[in-house]
Amino acid sequence: MLKLRRGRVVEADPLIVEVDGERRRAWADEALVGEVRVGDEVVVNTEALDLGLGSGGFDVVHVNLTRGLSAPGASGEHVMKLNYTSLQHPVRPLEGEGSADEADPNGGGAADDATRPVPVLVIQLHGQLAPALWAARQVNAGLRIAYVQTPGGALPGALSRDVAGFRERGWLAAHVTAGPCHGGEHEAISVAGGIDGAARALGCDAVIAGPGPGILGSASRLGHGGMAALDTAHAALALGLPTLLAPRLSSSDPRPRHRGLSHHTKVVLEMLLAPVRVPVPETETEGWPLLDAGAPEGGSQREALEELINATKGRHDLLVRTIDLDGYAASGLPARTMGRTIKEDPLFFAAALAAGGALADLAAGA
Repeated sequence: MLKLRRGRVVEADPLIVEVDGERRRAWADEALVGEVRVGDEVVVNTEALDLGLGSGGFDVVHVNLTRGLSAPGASGEHVMKLNYTSLQHPVRPLEGEGSADEADPNGGGAADDATRPVPVLVIQLHGQLAPALWAARQVNAGLRIAYVQTPGGALPGALSRDVAGFRERGWLAAHVTAGPCHGGEHEAISVAGGIDGAARALGCDAVIAGPGPGILGSASRLGHGGMAALDTAHAALALGLPTLLAPRLSSSDPRPRHRGLSHHTKVVLEMLLAPVRVPVPETETEGWPLLDAGAPEGGSQREALEELINATKGRHDLLVRTIDLDGYAASGLPARTMGRTIKEDPLFFAAALAAGGALADLAAGA
């Protein structure tokens, strides 16, 4: 059963809800539950905070009993997101709006289009989005880049402060929530439909596709949100689009399975049915010192890159690219991953920067 409790809002920004006399951090998807104000009586799902989860460690407002029971509902839309749950709601899907299925109802894909194929960068963690986007803009600030939010992490599109900030700055041309993800400016029923719609209907020059904040994980080979990258890459490849995979690398993750080359990336590379491009940072880039001497066992940059080369097994194309780690560190953009700073884990950010630069190169036809 859902662990639902009644509470009362005592602070609105940040949202704090008092439940059984305890003040607790909370989050409300106002696109679904409506505005939340101090004094409102709400029902919250307390499971994540009670379990002490590091990702998603807050209560989630399920319904606002004070002002959330009078929504008129939508009219004219019949496609449901979160269908057959208590949070089902109608959306207007991006599929059909100038996408491949409208252009060719018999199944012509993006490769049949007369326009230049739009490159797709598949990321495995939401934390890769900011450095990848920054690096792409260093190559060409005029690129129209869409972010297609896929399963694997948070489903609500409104949860990411990074995406909201990038849309305000104009760094992202569109935010598409695909599959069970919801609440973006554009909704897609499938990941393939989201990628195709971003390329065709929205006219974007490049796509970054990957999960929202947080990630599911069970410390097993296949039971984690990083596996969503497999489906996303296959969708992009099936559409005939140039496809890149941003590898998840780390200089200092305390978990051996994620130190060096993460097992998330290794498994996806093994299971892909067709080759993809895998960008890697140039190891001799000025301003990015190799930390081999002080790195944990299995955590040096060279070891990680050698492991990645071995993981491709000649099937995938490695793209070596210079990066500007110092420039990103000074940009003011998010520079922490899993609690580690960019100085503590330069390899994580270096890999994402290389991926973003390679995306921009492909978009420019380089």
